[in-house]
Amino acid sequence: MRHLLDAVTFLTRVPLPVDHRRAPDLARAAVWFPTVGAVLGAGLLLVGSLLAELTPTLVAVVLVVVLEVLLTGALHLDGLADLADGTGGHDRESRLRIMKDHAVGVYGTAAVVLALLLEVALLVGLVGPVLPGMPWAGPTWLLPSSPGWLTVALTGAAAWSLSRAAMLPVALLLPYARTGGGTGRSVVEGLAARHTVLAWALPVLLCMLLGGVGLGMLVGAALGALLVGGLAHRLLGGATGDVLGATAQVALLGALLGAAVAL
Repeated sequence: MRHLLDAVTFLTRVPLPVDHRRAPDLARAAVWFPTVGAVLGAGLLLVGSLLAELTPTLVAVVLVVVLEVLLTGALHLDGLADLADGTGGHDRESRLRIMKDHAVGVYGTAAVVLALLLEVALLVGLVGPVLPGMPWAGPTWLLPSSPGWLTVALTGAAAWSLSRAAMLPVALLLPYARTGGGTGRSVVEGLAARHTVLAWALPVLLCMLLGGVGLGMLVGAALGALLVGGLAHRLLGGATGDVLGATAQVALLGALLGAAVAL
């Protein structure tokens, strides 16, 4: 239970009664990252579907993304911005130095804006009214007779679970890029292969329940993780906390894009 609480407090801004005098064991907590993501994603898309009963779908989706930013503290968007800014460096040392700078540059700003725009655009096709009797009763690709809210919840759970799980292979396969400490160091250096395999069980199960759409989401998330991991390996020679955050954000977009393509 302690590791689950560590995962929740690290990945979200949900206030929990934890002992802040104790440093969280993120390497052990990482096995719970996909679970936290699944709960977050299911809740976000269900809230979006409820909001779509009252407002246009686009407005509902924008409100969902705002809620996501508030709940997560824009943790992964921050990593994406830092990594994007770092690509402007001329060598490994300058890239790492730029990424550590709290100021956000043009590359980072553009990356965040484009990521949010793409997320909104992709979610518009997945969120809709799901109450019985509504003209549009939600997506039905799970089972023709399945209630729309169940499909929406499973889709959100799968997408956000995949995004959090995608960080773990990158952390497992790449060395830590910095010589000093950092947020991601304990995950990169302490993560065990068995924890990675165990963590992936939930997102894979959720994708299996979604059939072809789930397969598209799995492929999309994997390609997103491969893209960021490959870029980090080439430009930085390893991973950092920012790299892991960027991986989660790009994998989320990949999962949502995979669902859109499969549909």
